[in-house]
Formats: sequence, structure tokens, C-alpha cells
Amino acid sequence: MAQHRRRRTTALALGVPLALTAAGGLAHGFLPGAQPRASATTTAAPAWATAAADGFASVDALGQNGTYGGRDGQIVSVRTLADLERYATASEPYVVVVAATITMNPVGKEIKVASDKTIVGSGTSGQIVGGGFFLGPGVHNVIIRNLTIRDAYQGVWNDKDHDFDAVQMDGAHHVWIDHNDLRHMADGLIDVRKDSTHVTVSWNRLSQDNKAFGIGWTENVVTDITVHHNWIRETEQRNPSTDNAAHAHLYNNFLEDVAGTDINSSYGNYARGATRMVLENSWFQGFRNPVIKDSTASIVQKGNTFVGTSGRNESGGTAFDPTTYYAYTLDRTTDVPALLKSGAGPRSSIGTTTATAKAAAATTLTVAKDGSGQYSTVQAAVNAVPAGNTSRVVISVKPGTYRELVKVPSNKPHVTIQGSGSSRNDTVIVYNNASGTPKPDGSGTYGTGGSATVAVEADDFQARNLTISNDFDEKAHQNIAQQAVALRTAADKVFLDSIIVSGDQDTLLVDTASKDRLGRVYTRNSYVIGNVDFIFGRATAVIDKSVITLKKRWDGSSAGYITAPSTAANRKGILIANSTVNGDVSSASFYLGRPWHAGGDASLDPQATVRNTSLSAAVKSAPWTDMSGFSWKDDRFAEYKNSGAGAGAASADRPQLSDAQATGQEVADWLGDWTPSTS
Repeated sequence: MAQHRRRRTTALALGVPLALTAAGGLAHGFLPGAQPRASATTTAAPAWATAAADGFASVDALGQNGTYGGRDGQIVSVRTLADLERYATASEPYVVVVAATITMNPVGKEIKVASDKTIVGSGTSGQIVGGGFFLGPGVHNVIIRNLTIRDAYQGVWNDKDHDFDAVQMDGAHHVWIDHNDLRHMADGLIDVRKDSTHVTVSWNRLSQDNKAFGIGWTENVVTDITVHHNWIRETEQRNPSTDNAAHAHLYNNFLEDVAGTDINSSYGNYARGATRMVLENSWFQGFRNPVIKDSTASIVQKGNTFVGTSGRNESGGTAFDPTTYYAYTLDRTTDVPALLKSGAGPRSSIGTTTATAKAAAATTLTVAKDGSGQYSTVQAAVNAVPAGNTSRVVISVKPGTYRELVKVPSNKPHVTIQGSGSSRNDTVIVYNNASGTPKPDGSGTYGTGGSATVAVEADDFQARNLTISNDFDEKAHQNIAQQAVALRTAADKVFLDSIIVSGDQDTLLVDTASKDRLGRVYTRNSYVIGNVDFIFGRATAVIDKSVITLKKRWDGSSAGYITAPSTAANRKGILIANSTVNGDVSSASFYLGRPWHAGGDASLDPQATVRNTSLSAAVKSAPWTDMSGFSWKDDRFAEYKNSGAGAGAASADRPQLSDAQATGQEVADWLGDWTPSTS
């Protein structure tokens, strides 16, 4: 069986936050494009032509570090079959932009794609008629994206004589098939055969065919495949059929048997042989035998919906945990049909990412400093959100530095603030209030909570692709209280996705609306930067797959505390999981945390768990300490399977969870019935 490793993340320059390269963080994102060499055939890259894959295609294995296609090569635009074949089969890496409808000659021709290629349609102009692509043994690092591949049909429904597929791979690995429209071929739309592995198939429309999608045809149990956000309709069989796959992860797919058509489904998702399948949050509409398995196969079902289906719907056996291999976020099952009807298949506007496709149905307000948006400040856009709104409002903020205070009040839920730049560094919201800063009206000082640059009091809030900072100058204001919050949340279901939260003391305050109210915060693929108690509060908060950057104090000294939970009894506190703690500070100078009994409240039971996280040498060997007369040993502080120079063995000063205890301190235990989802 192939060996798996998580994708490596790019090293951080000390003190300089860079974009994460974790698989989940890059799904449908932008990466730096290749610089084309001088040539008459070169063209500017479409904005999404150089993205990297998610799912199993993102996993490092078989000598390949994820799947990024021809990103490192020349960018060429093609309009003829000869040019398409020339560049797709070349030994050098290429990004091949298909800018016209290309008809295969002879009918059924499958171009033999070589390794290190991205083949991407330009808007909806890129169409392949009467044939497709073949990826042979050993071919790897290939992306096929934003194309329509259609009409090799030869008039025989279950055609045994014409093996004309849209995409066929025999023994290939690290392949990403994304945002295509595949239909009306003579055989299968997609065939993943003969030990092909590390494949992701996402956001495609598959339709008008007898055989949609076959996986396997081998006795070897080696194929690892992710199939997510595909709309499969008007197909009879192989939806998909998965034969002897080691790991098949299917989620957020929409299988639709349309009433009144000539095409009727015989079965939906099928696990054959020794396949192990995880099937999550998918919607089955009208399908016969929607989920079936051989007695030797395993299917674990979670969160699926079946409407008007009939026949076999099976599960059983044990499968695997996909998060062992890569990060992913589930959309709500109820959202899947509408989401895929609007978002699957080729995008007419190159540069439209999945995240923006999801937001298209929502109300979008634009902010730009230069006056090109609807509003010139973020707060003005927040003010425009109607009180009591019941659906998502996206505030899209163009690149720039916005020096302002932003507050999202409790009567304005379902708000997303997201930067529209290519990096989270491009859009910055910053201010410089501290706890001791006098209010301009003379009514006192702001206090810690009131110092926040961005304050969120509304449930179901999301922030994405931006930086939130407090740049209070501690050195210049030694005479006042120096707590200076960048972001304060006092709400439930707060999703912080791919952002930077930067400050010194008290950077990120995860609070709740009141002591008796639940407030959950999920932070993913982000950076939190600070030095003293810079992740603190009473919320049930998760820092997942992120980087915690330790920062020196204003005088150049290294000393600090990462967490200061003030958790209520019987609630969960702060969980740091699957992350990295580092920074340009001295060895053994930082504590993981200390108990904050806010206001001297002895009834509180602060909790912080740090697990499966890489700790730099900056972390003390006795990583927990007391605070304001309260002993950390009387509260809930623990580690589990951390690594790095700052990790250590269990001792009285360094409690470690047992394996049994750790099963109750997973990310899902913190989030409960909430599954954070991009919307």
C-alpha cells in the first residue's frame, strides 16, 4: 500500500506571515503563476489556472508533493487539435489554456497527456468534442479543469465496441479533475483504472451517459480518491462504481435521477471488492439503489439525504478518517442541490472561485478605499446590513489598509467579511486602541474588550482572506494599560478561515455573549500572532491547522503566554490542534497557558488542550503556570502527542491525555452539532 504523508507547509520567514500551503487552505485558491517565456503562443494565465488540488490529490506520496499541474511551466493558449496535442503530450510542464471548441479527429481520439500539465478552459470557450484525454502508467501531476468534454456517442447506449471516455487514466497518480462538464460519451465519462491513485474529482457536472464514473478494475487495493461536489444526473450506472479502492472519500455530491427522462438509474454509489468508502453529506434524488456494497466492502455513511429513492441503501464495516490525510470542510447537506446547480461545471468568468460561486446567491456588498465599491469603509457596509437579516450577507473588501474600528452587532447575524485580494495580506483592517486608551468623549478608557479593532457580537459570522490587526505602540505608551485586542468575538458559530490576527498582548479575545451562553469559534488555516495571553477568553474555541507565531515584547525581551482561558465549569475551553507554534523568540521563554479566573471568579474551570501540534524550542519544559493566585493544577490543562523541540514527556508539570481521554477531546467534540461551512 502507498505510504501517505500530510502535505508539507512552506517554512515561515521569522516574524513574516506567509500564505499557508496546507491542502485545505489551497482548495480553489490562487498560487503564484509561472512566468511565461517569450513565445508567440504564450498568454496571460487565467486567474485560477495555476491553483493546486485538494483531497487525496493534495497528499504527498510516490515522490510527488501534491498536485499543481503545469504551474512551473510556460503558459500557452490553443485553438487547434494540433496545438492541444503538441503541448499536452510534451515532456516539459505547461499550462495549456483551451480557448476554442476543438473537435477530435478521428472520433474517439484520446490525447495521451504527459506529466506536469494543467489543461484549463478559458471561460466556457474551452470545449473538446468527440474525444478526450488518456493518462497512462506513471503519468502524474495533471490538472484538467474548466472544460466541456462531450459528444463521442456512437448511437449504442451500452456501447461495448467504442471505449471513448472523457478522461481515462491507467496507472496514473496525482490527478485533479475539477469544474468540468462531461457528457454524452460512448463509454465512461471518467475512468480511474489500473491502480491510479491520489486522484481528486470535484465540482464537475456528469450527465447524459450510460456509465458516469468507474474506479478500479484491479485486484490491488491501492487507489486513494476523493470525489466531492459533483452533480451526477441522467446517468444509468457507475455513479461512481468503486472497485478495490483503499480509501474512497465521497462527500457533498448531488445524484439526481430526473423524472420523465429516457435515462433511468440502476444504482448510485457502489463499493465493490475490498473498497473502504466514507460517504458524507450527499443528496440523492430519485435514484434507484442509491448506495450499495459488496459483502467484502465497507461503507460508512454520515449526514446523507435521500429523497424519492428506492431499493438498496446500504452501509457497514469500518472505513477511515479522511482528516488523517487532508483537511476539508463539509457543506450542509440541505445546501448541496442548489450549491451544485449554481457552482458545478465550467465557470464563465475565469477567476471565479468556488468560494465566490457560493457567495453569488448571497447579498454581496463591496468595500473599496478608492471609491470603486459601494462603500469606502467596512463599518459602513456593516451598517447597511438589515437588522434581523435571515440570510448570508457577504462584505467583499478590496485590497488596501482600512484604519477603522469595525463592530458587527448582535442583531446582524450571517455576515461574512472577506478580502477580495489574492492573499490574506492584501486586505488589512487595523486600529491602535488599548485598554488604557482614553475615549474621545472623556467617559473613561476603552478597557480590554473595548479595545478591539474588530468586534463580533453576531452569530454565524465568518471572516476570510484578510488581516485583522491592532498596532498599538506599547513602547510609546508605557503609562497606560496595554492590553490591545485585534479581534473580539462574543457570539456562537464564528468561523475564521484563512486570516491573520496580529497584535501583542491580548490579540484574540474569544468571548461569549454572557457567562451562561455558548460561544463557539473555529479558526482554520490562519495565523495568530502575539506575546502575552494572546488567545484568551471563555468561548469554546478551536485553533486548527494554523500557525501560532510568538512575538518578542517591545523591549526585545522574550517572555509570554499563549493561552489564558476563562472557561465556565462544564464547558469546553480552548483547543489547539494540528497546528504549529513558532517565532523569533528565545528558547524556553513562553508558556502554553495559564488560568484566567476573570474577576477572581473561583467557579470558573479554565481549560486548554494542545494536541498533535509542533512546538518550537520557545515553549518551556513546564509549559503551564499560575495566574492571579489560581493554580493551573486546579483547572484543566493538558497535551497530547505534540512534537518538535518544545514537546516533552508526561510529568507532574506536563500532564498528557491518555488515548482514551484524547478521543473525547477532538475538534468535533468542541464544535458539537455545528459543522463550519463556507457560505
